[in-house]
Amino acid sequence: MAERSTAAVDVADNSGDEPLAAKADEATTDGTAEAQDTTGTKPQNTDGEHINTEATLPTPDLHSGHKLARRYRLEECVTRLDGFSSWRAVDEKLRRAVGVHLLPADHPRARSVLAAARASALLGDPRFVQVLDAVEEDDLVYVVHEWLPDATELTSLLAAGPMDAHDAYQLVSQVSQAMAAAHREGLAHLRLTPGAVLRSSTGQYRIRGLAVNAALRGITSDGPQRADTEAIGALLYAALTQRWPYETDAYGLSGLPKGVGLIAPDQVRAGVHRGLSELAMRALANDGATASRQEQPCTTPDELAKAVAAMPRIRPPEPTFTAPPEYQRTTYQRGTYGRPPAGPGATPQPVIAVPPAPLQSRTGKVLKWAVSALLIAALGLGSWQLAETLLHGKDSGTEDTTQTTPESGDNKPRPAAKPLRIADATEFMPSGTGISEKDVPKAIDGNPDSAWVTKRYLGYANFGNLAPRRDGSGIVIDLGSVQDVAGIKIEMYRSGQKAEVLAAEASASAPSSLSDFSQRLTKLETVGSDLKKTLDKPVRTRYVLVHLTELPSDGTADGYRGGISEISVLG
Repeated sequence: MAERSTAAVDVADNSGDEPLAAKADEATTDGTAEAQDTTGTKPQNTDGEHINTEATLPTPDLHSGHKLARRYRLEECVTRLDGFSSWRAVDEKLRRAVGVHLLPADHPRARSVLAAARASALLGDPRFVQVLDAVEEDDLVYVVHEWLPDATELTSLLAAGPMDAHDAYQLVSQVSQAMAAAHREGLAHLRLTPGAVLRSSTGQYRIRGLAVNAALRGITSDGPQRADTEAIGALLYAALTQRWPYETDAYGLSGLPKGVGLIAPDQVRAGVHRGLSELAMRALANDGATASRQEQPCTTPDELAKAVAAMPRIRPPEPTFTAPPEYQRTTYQRGTYGRPPAGPGATPQPVIAVPPAPLQSRTGKVLKWAVSALLIAALGLGSWQLAETLLHGKDSGTEDTTQTTPESGDNKPRPAAKPLRIADATEFMPSGTGISEKDVPKAIDGNPDSAWVTKRYLGYANFGNLAPRRDGSGIVIDLGSVQDVAGIKIEMYRSGQKAEVLAAEASASAPSSLSDFSQRLTKLETVGSDLKKTLDKPVRTRYVLVHLTELPSDGTADGYRGGISEISVLG
């Protein structure tokens, strides 16, 4: 997702192995990116990062509807400052929303933006918003990244109030582990603000802007690990107190009172978890811990992640249930139905004798037995006559001339399903990386001898074992318009694949992620040479996904491969 008011940052940490940033620089076609000055002499912003002070540059004059590489259509500009702009766009090839950063190719930071984007893309960690493309073309440099429409910024979450202890624990645990992994590859963030942290609908936190936004803003740091650790501490502090741990207001949060200094979260708000409060102070304190236990400060994301892991796990709060209303007995159940309530001076009602139930006398019992006997005799005679009629009809060869009335309404037999016309088919690529895009038409060409076939994976039957393939693969069928889908018929390239068939909602326009296909047509199971299903009730949809999650062996010791030969959607 593109940022509206904040930018994510990345600076390479050159300690240890060769960082990914260095590998990305070697892959550029226009030489190594210009080095940033990190001597500490540059002016700083309120968060303490060094910011380049070039003159304000004009941003590219583009408009909604403009296409990049005849593929990315710009939709909405969400940021425009300092010579670059950020957009929400649509990848027309894969039919999904993406974010795009744009700046002129002659911008002083264009080379470092390309290097940072390529370094971030090489990381491939699903805990970060992924960079999908980084290109210099037509005097423009643009970076394409994931857009997560179902995720919520931490800024919005904090606007609703402080988090409970379990949510704050999950935040600091996931973010510190992700940043520790990034720093092990030589990547830093340097602007880890509430706007750079997103929470998905499943409760997972993802960090956006790794590397790219640092280059866009020209922000550097003499101690990137310390800077990122303090930023995580500030996020935890804000989650516990709904206050920004500095004197200035920021990100919709009020700062601390001026002149008071940094005080522990449990002194700002009552009921704050003591262990999390001390952890926030250990991450924020630069010259030693200030928490009551006087623990050593955490100076790197890895140290902070280990400190979180050493804490007793904080369990989610018990769910609260609303007590049902007290059961009210009716007047009938109280035995007062039809009677006025008794009270002082009330006239007692006369007791009326209840007559005996009918037919309880001796004569009544005799009548009941007589009626029962007549009914039994009538049923026996009727059955005998019916049987005789049927036997005579069969012996005489007469045919049943009764005519059945045509069925109507819901009982009308459904006509046989016929194949629907398929307007288009694309490869399902939730990770942004294709397998065999050019072979997708072979799955709908009517020839079962041709097929869309996956690559050969060594030791990975389950796509989920590979980070770029955690949501599997498959083919998305576009029917051209919303249709009534009554069934499917699929011929598989090889038996033993684990597959399912899903459909998007009728209102969907360009589904791209697994969550966009919310209607299930078949269950997820291992299938044979074909997959057939007739639905009990037609499903209205335009897009159908044939989803593969596991592949069968290709006959070798360690190889796995699958595919789809032919797809028919019935309606």
